[in-house]
Amino acid sequence: MFWYRNLIKLSTPIKSKTPITKNLLQASLSHFSTANQPPASAQAQPSGLGPTKPHDKPRVVVLGSGWAGCRLMKGLDPKLYDIVCVSPRNHMVFTPLLASTCVGTLEFRSVAEPIARIQPSISSAPGSYFFLANSTAVDTENHEVHCETVTDGTDTLDPWKFKISYDKLVIASGAQASTFGIRGVKEHAIFLREVHHAQEIRRKLLLNLMLSDVPGLPEEEKRRLLHCVVVGGGPTGVEFSGELSDFIRRDVHERYTHVKDYIHVTLIEANEILSSFDDRLRRYAIKHLTKSGVRLVRGIVKDVKPENLVLTDGSEVPYGLLVWSTGVGPSPFVNSLGLPKSPGGRIGVDEWLRVPTVQDVFSIGDCSGFLESTGKPVLPALAQVAERQGKYLANLLNKICKDGGGHANGAKDMNLGDPFEYKHLGSMATVGRFKALVDLRQSKEAKGISLAGFVSWFIWRSAYLTRVVSWRNRFYVAINWLTTFVFGRDISRI
Repeated sequence: MFWYRNLIKLSTPIKSKTPITKNLLQASLSHFSTANQPPASAQAQPSGLGPTKPHDKPRVVVLGSGWAGCRLMKGLDPKLYDIVCVSPRNHMVFTPLLASTCVGTLEFRSVAEPIARIQPSISSAPGSYFFLANSTAVDTENHEVHCETVTDGTDTLDPWKFKISYDKLVIASGAQASTFGIRGVKEHAIFLREVHHAQEIRRKLLLNLMLSDVPGLPEEEKRRLLHCVVVGGGPTGVEFSGELSDFIRRDVHERYTHVKDYIHVTLIEANEILSSFDDRLRRYAIKHLTKSGVRLVRGIVKDVKPENLVLTDGSEVPYGLLVWSTGVGPSPFVNSLGLPKSPGGRIGVDEWLRVPTVQDVFSIGDCSGFLESTGKPVLPALAQVAERQGKYLANLLNKICKDGGGHANGAKDMNLGDPFEYKHLGSMATVGRFKALVDLRQSKEAKGISLAGFVSWFIWRSAYLTRVVSWRNRFYVAINWLTTFVFGRDISRI
């Protein structure tokens, strides 16, 4: 009864899938270890990339895939270094255009640049890798980074821990949105720093528009659903408010005529909006936003509830969509590192962007700041700061390797050349309806060119179109702008 025995074997239930998937993950990571495979009893020890040998290329480990980290990887010479990137995302986000994706002006792929396109050796060179993981600790004595893989949801593989040895470590893990300890912000507000944040905002906005059209819905609830509140009057908050007001005036009024009189935008700021801009430009922005239907409120948020937020004066503001854009602060990972800190809690660096208390560790981007001993101020958390730090450090690391200091502890007494100097190129922000602000002063107190209006809007679009990383994404952005101008924004809720 051959067929009967086979039927019994096939009908026997599998007891557990966890050991199988876990063994597969162990097998997939085991080839990265440079040491011999340990016995079965030692498999609990994390595997990973071991130290490089003297005749091997030195290894640069980059933590993060933001502006600073990606510009660094783009500038590193893959003939000199093996490049390893550890990040919870496999792309760079072009943040200046992120607000445009929330309302369908641009598609999400237009602002996301894959890391493999920025530095092709990540996916092709034998000793270079990208790991979708979070960094959990740094062992500066042993030149090791402790990592944990990123998983989606609860029905996936358990996180896998591993170690990476480095010759040079660059911490460019960025910062997180500041909530100032206000209760309810993390639970009920949406930040605007990643592509998935923009996707969530877009889905929530379109959902509220469709729900408000349901028959029998009380008028008060309809007004709450269609009240979009933005907290934070910096460039991100102002640009999102401008894009949202444009979306309401051009698209909602045409395609959701039943509820067009109920939808409103409120921008809440504790001080002055666009405080780093010229006073004349700020007055222009306030006038234009008010004319576009954006209600400006000066106040401080005290508490955030599921359907309304409370200001310090006791007034309550109901909302259907709450976007939080009040600046950034150090992440839990940065706080956990036993490294010197600059004012504000960032990782402290010297004039060459090194962490001075340890060997072969550098830090750039929003997670770093000059130590007080350097006499330099902490630079603002801007994309142009991070990009130029990444470019400078790439050239510096290439120079170090060419001079024979690429391996661990190889650049102790080396002359590093000129220190990093930052020169502010100016600030730009769009306020909607083909209007923008361009402030080309090097500082708030300095004199310089400042423009507002349609010409500024043209400069704003031209500048950012040329700054998009790849020609592929420049093409995407240009086509998206053209189709939006001709056919209107895409309001599909996907």
